[in-house]
Amino acid sequence: MICYQREGGPLHTKSYNFAVRIVKMFLHFTDNDWKLQAIYKQILRSGTSISANVHESEFAQSPSDFAFKLHIALKEANETMNWLNLLHDTDILDDKGFESLANDCNEVISLLVSSIKTIKKNNNL
Repeated sequence: MICYQREGGPLHTKSYNFAVRIVKMFLHFTDNDWKLQAIYKQILRSGTSISANVHESEFAQSPSDFAFKLHIALKEANETMNWLNLLHDTDILDDKGFESLANDCNEVISLLVSSIKTIKKNNNL
């Protein structure tokens, strides 16, 4: 999968590509079963919000605003992991799909944590 967005580094690309995967998963699930629509909408919201906040951080007004936006993205990534675990533990998401999405989400989380630590350290926040 290739990100055709403006270059913004690995976090930019990986968060965007993860959002694309979440949208595709949402479309697949909602085509099959609307009984769990509320959960599907939650993971769609949180999973795509990660990328939106990363992209928004690129035009932050200050280093503290930048860190704040990334921290929101981190919270959304953590929420997304909760929904992935729930979908997996209820046998809606199979092992292969879960492992792939969870690995991608954990990679985005690691990049976010590293970026937040760096911005706070470099700007005495």
